[in-house]
Amino acid sequence: MYKIGRNDPCWCGRGAKYKNCHLAFDQKLENYAIMGVEVPERNMIKLPDQIEGIRHAGVINNQILDLVDEFIKPGISTEDINTLVHENTIKLGGIPAPLNFEGYPKSVCTSINEVVCHGIPDPGRILQEGDIVNVDVTTIVNGYYADASRMYCIGKVSPEAEKLVRVAKESLELGLKEARAWSHLGNVGAAISEHVYANGYTVVREIGGHGVGLDFHEEPWVSHIGTRGTDMLLVPGMIFTIEPMVNAGNADVIHDEEDGWTVSTKDGSLSAQWEYTILITEDGPEVLAR
Repeated sequence: MYKIGRNDPCWCGRGAKYKNCHLAFDQKLENYAIMGVEVPERNMIKLPDQIEGIRHAGVINNQILDLVDEFIKPGISTEDINTLVHENTIKLGGIPAPLNFEGYPKSVCTSINEVVCHGIPDPGRILQEGDIVNVDVTTIVNGYYADASRMYCIGKVSPEAEKLVRVAKESLELGLKEARAWSHLGNVGAAISEHVYANGYTVVREIGGHGVGLDFHEEPWVSHIGTRGTDMLLVPGMIFTIEPMVNAGNADVIHDEEDGWTVSTKDGSLSAQWEYTILITEDGPEVLAR
């Protein structure tokens, strides 16, 4: 599977001989592949210096979302959030990844109530008491990417909205617990969907998490519906997002043909989403951005 001499420098860049570094790791992957398990390509396994760069981007991304925590309230516009994110990303030495990504016009996504994701900030969209809103921030720092989103309840929200936001967060945390080395990606989706459906909600199928770090979107694609013991093997060094989108009604979504970005629930029901960027380690998942 991986052709390299035992005494050659290891592919990971640490400088150690291959036999003393990643030989046993590669042999373990090869054995899984022989058994028919889907294993990650080497380019999905981040090197130590890359992990440090992505970890630092996560610190900056968290700081920006912390500023949103302090700022968001009834009466501000989603464009105000965009300005806050844009200006502080630059101030902290980063670049807002969404801006001009495939034509996206803003520096952050703000998705309110029935909007599932990719809501575009608008000076005319004022946050009202009772709204729920997802703020999705992705930051590039020195070429490395980190991606996370948080849900906000604006003022006093309905019990139904509060429960949806809470269950979405719980499902993410349950998925995170399943993101262990030498387990399967399907376990993550299974844990999420089991909890969501047990609470009477649905999980968006078409949009999932993704690898991240060296680019905005990388492999693997992360489904939030899964079967335990299936899908890709999780190994140390993989970095990806978990970001379940939970609908109060059915799982179907529609794409706004006019703006080309906004995704909403087809039945107009509320939707909630939380997102982490995580690193798979031998000791369990490390949350790099939350």
